[in-house]
Amino acid sequence: MFENPEVAIDELPGTDDLGWQTLHPLYARRIRVQALIVLGIIVVAISAVNFLPHIPLLPIVVLYVLWSITAMVSLLWPGLSVPRRGYVLRDKDIVFRKGVIWQSVTAVPFNRIQHVETSNTPLDRRFGLATLQLFTAGGSGGDLKIDGLGKDIAERLRVFILDKAGASIENA
Repeated sequence: MFENPEVAIDELPGTDDLGWQTLHPLYARRIRVQALIVLGIIVVAISAVNFLPHIPLLPIVVLYVLWSITAMVSLLWPGLSVPRRGYVLRDKDIVFRKGVIWQSVTAVPFNRIQHVETSNTPLDRRFGLATLQLFTAGGSGGDLKIDGLGKDIAERLRVFILDKAGASIENA
């Protein structure tokens, strides 16, 4: 016979006491290098506009000031955001947290996972990093993407999660 008893709110498990795994230590540096590349392209474009005839000085100065503010934020932000990201593997799911101002915690049950892949960009390969992406049943709303993992960890997680997802399908 089917039973569905109530669960008291104070009995729900929390996420604060989980053993969060951090991302690769070079991930913040990789984000900063990417920001420097983009900022370099932008400053070259601003400098090119500076050489055009009949352009007033004030808009150019404003562009450089905005570029400076953007540069400071882009280079400081990874130091704040990367330490606040992490993941936990549990028996039946994987939990991922992120966010400095807007924080989110996402749990993806292994029995909903249909496909797992790792990928990396040329910059990721330079730093030995990879991205793990989980694709779930029921659309893209439940998908999970974890950037900044070490390449070997991402591959081990991929194999582990596929094994768990396969085992949960066989036991269903």
